[in-house]
Formats: sequence, structure tokens, C-alpha cells
Amino acid sequence: MEQLIAVLDERLANAGDTLPVAGRLDMDSYSLGNHDFELPEGIDYDLMLTNAGEGILATGMLRAHVVGTCDRCLDPAEFDVVGEVDEYYLFEEPATPIEVDDDDEADWSLVGDDHTIDLTDALSSALLMETPYVVLCKEDCLGLCPVCGANLNEEDCGHAAQLEQQREDERLASSPFAALRDLKLDD
Repeated sequence: MEQLIAVLDERLANAGDTLPVAGRLDMDSYSLGNHDFELPEGIDYDLMLTNAGEGILATGMLRAHVVGTCDRCLDPAEFDVVGEVDEYYLFEEPATPIEVDDDDEADWSLVGDDHTIDLTDALSSALLMETPYVVLCKEDCLGLCPVCGANLNEEDCGHAAQLEQQREDERLASSPFAALRDLKLDD
């Protein structure tokens, strides 16, 4: 990912001072797990940097149009991501460790010695948090036929009905009452 470095100058010198930061990162792609995604338009961001006294609070939003691969049918899947950015950058490392719950981690970074902050990780985290774990081309995607591999969104190969009949036959055969099916009560 292209780095986004913000320089802290006199506009953020006093507690309560704010500085808007907006733009576009020309990022082509990213990965999450075993998924690879393309970003044809990059990432748009609109952030507000606020001097909170002990550090800089970076808050705002990012937006991206994402292209991936559908998990069911393997066709292209497109979706939009809107993520919330929320990161804290301390001027100095705390003298005493910040206490957090067992489930939480300390969520802060340090302002660089050159009075800059690297917003790249904050944007990346927001993008990854809003990327769906299961990617679908449409909500009701039918996927691929497990027998012949046909895309069931485009055609019905007939194997689904055969598989359903086979499952029903297996269910009936495994029933505890299946032995009674051949019982003759004509006497």
C-alpha cells in the first residue's frame, strides 16, 4: 500500500486544533485471507486530525470500489466498502502502561520524531474490517454444479434435481422404519 504520511505543523500545535486531510490513495489491490481484491479507483479518504492534548486523534471515513471473485460461482464480484477510521497517535510513550481489558489491545501509535504520522495502517485496518469474509456476486448466487461445474446462475444442468432425489432416497433408506417397507400384511 502506498504510504500516507501527514506532517504535523503549527496548525496542530495546540490542544483542540484540527486539520482536515482528504484525498485518494492510488492503491491497485490488497489481500484478505486467501482472497485477492482489486481497487480500480483506489481509496478515497476524508479524515480529521485533532490535537487531543497528549496526541493526535485521526478520525474519518474511507471509500473504495472493490472487485473480487465470487466464492460460489467464481465470477467477478463487485462491491463498495465504506470504513470508519479511528486511530490515536501519542506524542510520547506513556510512562505507565495503559491498562486495557483482556480482550482489548492498546490501540495507539507514536508520532514520529520528524513530527509526522503514518496513516497507512489506520486506512488499511478500516478497509480490511469492512471487507466481507464471504464474497458473492449477488446475494442469491446459486454457485457451481458439484457434478459438472456449470454455473447455475446461467443454466440448469439438471444435476441438482438428480442430487436431491439421491439425498431423499438415502434419507428414506437410513430411516429406522425402512425395514417395514417390504413387510407384507396380506394374510
